[in-house]
Amino acid sequence: MIDKKEFKRKYKETLPPMGIYQIKNLANGKIFIGNSKDLHGKSNSFRFQLDAGLHLNSELQKDYSKFGGENFTFEILDRLEPKVDLSFNYNDDLTTLEELWLEKMQPYGENGYNKQKK
Repeated sequence: MIDKKEFKRKYKETLPPMGIYQIKNLANGKIFIGNSKDLHGKSNSFRFQLDAGLHLNSELQKDYSKFGGENFTFEILDRLEPKVDLSFNYNDDLTTLEELWLEKMQPYGENGYNKQKK
């Protein structure tokens, strides 16, 4: 018989870290803030897209091409802890957490690469 507590513990341990991340341009201080259910995967994806010149944020891509990858960091700002409920949908929690960080950091215009929602 499967031990439910053990199963839930293993499940929580196998979920990739999720939360809020920041891409920072060290040359000019501009930042981009986003959320992901897989922070490690997002870090790899962000590097690949920018290195290939394919990132959807054209301003971020332009600066990355201009200043080079060595001038950009990927930092985790906040983590979302997994719930015991195996069917829990984290999208709303991640969006709310991201909105809090966007309000706090104001990564718009001269400060960053995010676009303000209307």
